[in-house]
Amino acid sequence: MSTEEGTGPQPDPDGHGAPVGRRLVLGTVGLGAAALVASPWLRRGLEAGLGAAADKDPTGFTGLLPNGGGFRYYSVAASVPERGPADYRLTVDGLVERPATYDLDALRRMPQSRVVRDVQCVTGWRVPGTPFEGVPVARLLDAAGVRPEGRAIRFSCFDGTYTESLTLPQARREDVMVALRMQDRPLSHSHGGPARLYVAPMYFYKSAKWLSGITVTGDVEPGYWERLGYDVDAWVGRSNGRDDAPTV
Repeated sequence: MSTEEGTGPQPDPDGHGAPVGRRLVLGTVGLGAAALVASPWLRRGLEAGLGAAADKDPTGFTGLLPNGGGFRYYSVAASVPERGPADYRLTVDGLVERPATYDLDALRRMPQSRVVRDVQCVTGWRVPGTPFEGVPVARLLDAAGVRPEGRAIRFSCFDGTYTESLTLPQARREDVMVALRMQDRPLSHSHGGPARLYVAPMYFYKSAKWLSGITVTGDVEPGYWERLGYDVDAWVGRSNGRDDAPTV
């Protein structure tokens, strides 16, 4: 899927997901335990390795394995192409006066904001104090000029499958951004790079990975997981029947 957590033994709307051998699984689990106490470069290497394995794992089983960053990896797409400065594009369109398309360099040149919050998955796992940096969605909406009839946003992803949505006031929050960096380094492909949506106060399935489109609409259009029963308004601690501590 297009968030940080997704397919697997049970639906996980926050994550990434072809079979891996038993020997590889056992070896990776052992490395995961070692990485928790090893040097930062080893933890980063393990995290990248699990992300790459999960990209080729539609069963989602690799999403159950530990990694040093605390994240899990899933996808609702069988595979996701990698994109970078040469071929990444983000479109802003729909009910706007000035539709626009941004490449990665253009997004990087725009004023950036930084938010440090806990990342909370609706399935229960949490990664505390995670920094994200990027362009506030509100800045892109202001540049496009939202028409009076525009009341919501549909977000699309270049995995070709995942979508998300927010109301216009939600999208204009200061802690909602097109994230280009996470944990003080550029977003990796496994984390949704080169650009993803980040919605700090909501469960992580709202923070769509591999973001490619921001479309202003007249009404909220439920996203991928909302069409399968998850809450459209996914405030941490106040939705999906959970009582997690808020991330704000």
